[in-house]
Amino acid sequence: MTTTVRRPPRWLLRRISDDAPARLFCLPYSGVGASMYHLWPERIGRTEICRVQLPGRESRLREPHYGDYESLAEQLAEALLPHLDRPFAFFGHCGGALPGFATARYLAQNCLPTPGALLVSSQVAPHHGPFGRFLGMSDAELSVELAGLIVAMGGQPRPELIEMNLGVLRADVDANRAYRLAEPERLPCAIRAISWTGDTEIRPEQMPGWSAYTDPERFTAVTLPGDHYAFLGAPAPLQAEIEAAMEEMLTPVRS
Repeated sequence: MTTTVRRPPRWLLRRISDDAPARLFCLPYSGVGASMYHLWPERIGRTEICRVQLPGRESRLREPHYGDYESLAEQLAEALLPHLDRPFAFFGHCGGALPGFATARYLAQNCLPTPGALLVSSQVAPHHGPFGRFLGMSDAELSVELAGLIVAMGGQPRPELIEMNLGVLRADVDANRAYRLAEPERLPCAIRAISWTGDTEIRPEQMPGWSAYTDPERFTAVTLPGDHYAFLGAPAPLQAEIEAAMEEMLTPVRS
């Protein structure tokens, strides 16, 4: 008898299960891939954590970069569509937040299943961008930042690893630079804007612009303890916010 090995879809780090009531699709930070979420649990509460693998990195290293957020949103929406058969949300930190927003926006514009929530961490609202130190950095400066990120992820910043990821980081930064909305657009989902007390990249007072992208009663702003990279370890306060956002989606509205 021949055993067929079912490989995970290329857009996801591993195959999605069929028994989770909800799914959280997590997009990677600029310059790295889905393995950045390796310290996160497989589930938070009743929600399955689904790590999104973008082209041009890790297992998709030989594929060309997605180009811009609009192109990425279209490709990602098509790839994830079979998995949007139950309540779902997007999570992104810093360079991963705007691609999540762009995908949610694309789904809504094309009358496709839309996320029940968008969780954005350490990123300004689309009409306030582009913003961030990386936008004006040289390749040498980006290499230093990339080394710091690799260390924060628990790896060793070997020169060949930095060189391999530098092109991806530069392309990600260019995509971020090119993305800006002239004015806010409301999405049919809740938005939870997450900032961090020790974050020197994006301060808590730079996050409220996200409130213009959903109904007032569906916007939540929280500030959690930690620095810019604290999210990598899936700290308990962050898991609590994720579980709260997902449970709101799963709880029937009482009339």
